[in-house]
Formats: sequence, structure tokens, C-alpha cells
Amino acid sequence: MSDTTAPDDGGKARFYDPAEHRIRSFVTRAGRLSVAQARAIAELGPQFCLPYVKAPLDLALAFGRSAPTILEIGFGMGETSARIAAGMPEKNFIGVEVHTPGVGSLLKLIDEQKLGNLRLIQHDAFEVLTNMIAPASLAGVHVFFPDPWHKARHNKRRLIQSPLVQLLASRIAPGGYLHCATDWQEYADQMLAVLAAEPALENTAEGFAPRPDYRPVTKFENRGLKLGHGVWDLVFRKI
Repeated sequence: MSDTTAPDDGGKARFYDPAEHRIRSFVTRAGRLSVAQARAIAELGPQFCLPYVKAPLDLALAFGRSAPTILEIGFGMGETSARIAAGMPEKNFIGVEVHTPGVGSLLKLIDEQKLGNLRLIQHDAFEVLTNMIAPASLAGVHVFFPDPWHKARHNKRRLIQSPLVQLLASRIAPGGYLHCATDWQEYADQMLAVLAAEPALENTAEGFAPRPDYRPVTKFENRGLKLGHGVWDLVFRKI
């Protein structure tokens, strides 16, 4: 598979995948992997990381139990994911992330906090959703602070676009939810418009939603709030 580099990225990032005819929303960078993160991947990866395969995932087998399952796209370094999973032990969580240091970091937290209800997939979320997640199998989806791609010429790379939202809606069971959050107001407005246009979803609030208690405020977010920066949550329900 060969990617075409966008001309305004100086040849450093690859976004367009001709084989899939879509623009990727992330940049794959090498990143610095700490010794502890590498050790966590080597020692804990076989237990908590699910390999990407082009076949539906047996959720009960993956977790050793049947429980409502929530998928998170782009968990970063995993602090929020770990706190949410620890706060809801009765639910299963799947975190999808492409960056290796983040995977190693969250594996460390899984071990330190003894979280048995969290599994990770290191792969493109669009492909995971398309090939591994069965229709109407998820109780919810979390997309917290995706890259806003704030320059106008980069807006097309944003994650929350109609094709992905339609795919997400098809994977969420009726009554389940899609929860997005961003600290970029213009992106928040776009998210609201895109989600409201999806006929399989309905807004749980009049516009933006109050932050649900289960989503913790991160250190970065808290610093921004103290400086007067806004954060917008959107919670939509699958009809």
C-alpha cells in the first residue's frame, strides 16, 4: 500500500490512502518509546492487546465475559481511558490508538490499576470499525479531543465527518451513545452539525451537553479552563 503525501506537509506526513480513497485523520510518527513502555508492550501486550484482523471480534471471548462494550477512538497516553474503565468495572472497554508510546503507557496503567475490563487495538479506527466490530454490538463510543486540524486547508482531515459517523452509528446498538468532546469551538460546531445530520442518532441535549460525570477533567483541560478556554461535549443516542 502506498500513500500520497499532502503537498503542504513538506513530505513528513502521509494522509491520503489511494487504496481506500479516503483521507486519514492522523499522522503516523515514530515517537519516543520509553523503556517502561516497551517493557509493558512486551510483557502485557499478549494479554491486553487484540491483533487487528479482518474478521468480526468475539467480544465475550476477548474479555472472558459478556458485558456492555464501549469503544474509544484515539486514547492518547491513556490516563482518561484508565480512569473511566476503573470507574465502570461492570463494562468492557476497547481503546483504539495508532501511536506506540500511548499503547505502552496505557498498558502500564492497566497493570498498575489491575484493570481487567480494558483491551487495546493498535490500528486505524476506521478499519477496526469496518472489519472487527459487528453491527449494533457497542453500548457506546468515546471520541475525546481528536486533532482539530485547525487550519482551513486541513479541515478535511478531521476525524468527525459524515462517513465515519454513519459507520459509528451502525456499530452502536439502539439506545447506545456516541460521546465526543473538543476544546476547539469551530470544530465543536462542525461536530454538532455532522452528528445532527445523521438520521440514526438523536441529540440528548439542546445543542452541547453538560460533561458527563464519567469523563474526568484532564490536567491539560483543567489548565485551559482556568485560562478561560472552553470545552464542548456532545452526547448523541442511537435511535
